[in-house]
Amino acid sequence: MGLALFNTFILLLLVVAALLALRVKDLLTASVVFAVYSFLMCLLWAEMGAVDVAFTEATVGAGISTVVLIATIFNLKRKSSD
Repeated sequence: MGLALFNTFILLLLVVAALLALRVKDLLTASVVFAVYSFLMCLLWAEMGAVDVAFTEATVGAGISTVVLIATIFNLKRKSSD
């Protein structure tokens, strides 16, 4: 019963993080929410017993992708100042 409750909680948080990443207007905030989504996926994969997939998700999804997205956002030049 406890494991099913944990899975349901993680899945609910995944849906919330996905919807929040789509709705938020600030790119930096969206990148951080995307990192949270990747971390939650890492937890879910690890709980399901796919430790290799969880490790890959943690390094690529929550680690490298987030760093690349944030670096890209900081290097963007805006054309207007509104």
